[in-house]
Amino acid sequence: MLEGKKILLGVTGGIAAYKMANVASMLTKLHAEVHVVMTENAAHFITPQTFEVLTKNKVYMDTFDEAPDDAAHVPHISLGTGADCILIAPATANVIGKLANGIADDMLTTTVLPARCPILICPSMNVFMLENPIVQDNIAKLKRFGYHIIEPDEGYLACGYDGKGKLPKEELLVEAILLQAAHEHDLEGKSVVVSAGPTEEPLDPIRVITNHSSGKMGYALAKAAACRGAKVTLVSGPTALEVPLGVDHRGIHTAEEMYQEVTSAAETADIVVMAAAVADYTPAEVADQKIKKKEGDLSIPLKRTKDILLSLGENKRKGQIICGFSMETENLLENSQAKLTKKNADMICANSLTQEGAGYRVDTNILTLITKDGMNQLPLMSKREAADRIFDQILFLMDKNA
Repeated sequence: MLEGKKILLGVTGGIAAYKMANVASMLTKLHAEVHVVMTENAAHFITPQTFEVLTKNKVYMDTFDEAPDDAAHVPHISLGTGADCILIAPATANVIGKLANGIADDMLTTTVLPARCPILICPSMNVFMLENPIVQDNIAKLKRFGYHIIEPDEGYLACGYDGKGKLPKEELLVEAILLQAAHEHDLEGKSVVVSAGPTEEPLDPIRVITNHSSGKMGYALAKAAACRGAKVTLVSGPTALEVPLGVDHRGIHTAEEMYQEVTSAAETADIVVMAAAVADYTPAEVADQKIKKKEGDLSIPLKRTKDILLSLGENKRKGQIICGFSMETENLLENSQAKLTKKNADMICANSLTQEGAGYRVDTNILTLITKDGMNQLPLMSKREAADRIFDQILFLMDKNA
């Protein structure tokens, strides 16, 4: 995901500095070129050699220990201007104050000031230091200047207090970098709505009718859209997945709730992708009390739910792209083509349950992208890769319809 990308990590003198070793390792495994700049105080918590072993690159701490290869290569300039993304974590009150006021008196600050890439800052300190109005004013000033602030977590702090100021887990820090640097922001300025997961139709206060959807495809689509710069609304049924960073999550349970949230969000959306497994039928009546077991069989009258994709197609605005999913066990392509026409959709992603590696609860998928112009059969790939291929096709459709 980060192959060919240059990521600069700025590590300052906070107790959480040791966590950045794992961040550097994770980024390296994603094939990023990782460079680390440390403050002198950071070296009290983790050694530069740790980062050099993990990244295979020299760690810089002293502005005057640059040893340029030639006059045109000055590390404190080239590192900042050559980076695709900069993350400063943990960011102490000291470095936040310096950057907010244009002070460049060490290797890290002199590297950051000339940078032109997205700069992420994650404050991490004692809760009372963080709440200090001067620190808060400096953070607000950085936001105004276009710096991206990653909010610290709450919990037990190393100083013995409980409160806000913990460095978030390493996975979130890496995800924040992916959001800025993993992909060209070719969906910048676009509003994308993605539905995901199953719906749950209640029978009584205890039981529901649902399906096997894990939500993985929908969440991959939401993450891909966010990484491409879109404003993303994720309408999701119950799942065990974490909401992707930078995504507006709206949790629902029933098909009716899904209908209300999706159609409302779609009114201003440029792209709507219906990846959710929405129930076609719901109980005609919901029992107020638990349905008790009795002798003999039980019949449950069902009624049709609202057809969300059909409603989207009927109310589609000019220039809006509607993409649906089709899960079939037989006649996959024929049924999916019929769905494209009937629902007035722009694309149907046909997904077969009969192929190994496709369908529910797996991390891979095999899709056929069907449009009015034809079909594009995708090979077995991760759902995250498939999500990008879907948005590639959507962008093609948008350009064609422009």
